Amino acid sequence: MRRTGVVFLVGLALVAAGMLVASLRVNPYFYFAAYVILQYIVIATAWNILGGYAGYVNFGTPAFFALGAYTAVFLIQSVRAPLPVLILAGGLVSALLGLGIGYLTLRLRGVFFSIATLALSIVLQTVIINWEFVGGSRGLSVIRPSGPPFGNYVTFLFTVMVFLAVVAVTTARFIERSWIGRGLAALRDNEEAAECMGVPTLRLKLFATTVSGFLLGVAGAPFPYYVTFVDPNSAFSLDYAVNALAMPMIGGTTSWVGPIIGAVLLGTAQQLATVTISSEMNLFIVGVVLVAFVVLAPEGILGLVRRLRRH
Repeated sequence: MRRTGVVFLVGLALVAAGMLVASLRVNPYFYFAAYVILQYIVIATAWNILGGYAGYVNFGTPAFFALGAYTAVFLIQSVRAPLPVLILAGGLVSALLGLGIGYLTLRLRGVFFSIATLALSIVLQTVIINWEFVGGSRGLSVIRPSGPPFGNYVTFLFTVMVFLAVVAVTTARFIERSWIGRGLAALRDNEEAAECMGVPTLRLKLFATTVSGFLLGVAGAPFPYYVTFVDPNSAFSLDYAVNALAMPMIGGTTSWVGPIIGAVLLGTAQQLATVTISSEMNLFIVGVVLVAFVVLAPEGILGLVRRLRRH
């Protein structure tokens, strides 16, 4: 209980620090770029709960992210719902999708599960393209609410994403250090042996897909107000699938710290490349770094540090 209290206080301190940074009103691009990095912390952490802890590689990250975004678009268009409602609704709808996909696909294993999640993303994108109420293939412009805190809506969204990143990381840390995390680790190492030992593998897999889906939907819900124009190509961007996979692998998939390290390093490198070279270099950077780590440090930065400590 004492350790939980410390984690809670640290989380509050980080949120307060984010609000303090927002009140400084530095260069607006800082908040614009920091939002993206924090968003990737949430996405990478969410992916790692299923892909890292449970060992089920998910290529359908854009589907859950986009579902959160388009749930927000639907509520903005229909009832002009406030941002907290958009975030909660986006998370819940994506969680339901995760639960449903869990029942349908989690009896598949390995590459078959990964292909099924990729197919999910393609099917959902096709549905959105043909749904005119949320913009269809042409996309939809979204008007931000007036009078945001801190005088600028992107700055406000930065503080929101700080809070969401803290929630996501705290959730992953709790899962990792609980009996759920130990069960998922057993599932990852040998599913048949875990079942023989009495580990509730199906429940754990459904739990992992639901929580992962919720956090991905939460990450996507503020997206319409961030870009102000939502279309299927941006919401279902390949960048989300590639980065969600690469960031935990670079940082280390067996710990809640790994996705943070990977997201900060890769996210910062991509933002610097966008400013200095071109945004088209982003996936190239991810590919080169990912190949280098797969060859030189397959357990990520955390695994490399542990190996150096042993020597």
